[in-house]
Amino acid sequence: MRQIVFIFMAILLATGMVSAQDKDKAVISAETTKFDFGTIKEADGKVSHTFEISNTGNKPLVITRVIASCGCTTPEWPKEPIAPGKTGNIKVTFNPEGRPGPFSKTISVYSNGKVGSFIMSIRGEVVE
Repeated sequence: MRQIVFIFMAILLATGMVSAQDKDKAVISAETTKFDFGTIKEADGKVSHTFEISNTGNKPLVITRVIASCGCTTPEWPKEPIAPGKTGNIKVTFNPEGRPGPFSKTISVYSNGKVGSFIMSIRGEVVE
């Protein structure tokens, strides 16, 4: 019986430690992760949208890289850490030149706020 109680206590203690460690980190989030440009004219040139991201964790959020799914899409992101409870902007610019028709692009954000990438996307339709 003592061994069972000891094992149970060890599990509770270990679980508590894991939970405490999970809370002690940066967390990336955003109210919106998708944006639709609608119909845009190729002749009007580049279009941009700015996504606001938040650090809902309790450690500084460091964005290490942002990768777009196409060379026609250029991301800009904050190079300084985002403090807990603060926000930052990721600006995404799409170049419609020579790309008539519908488009859908993904933007992968790599940081210490999520294992793997945090995905955002843009879409729309280019008309001549």
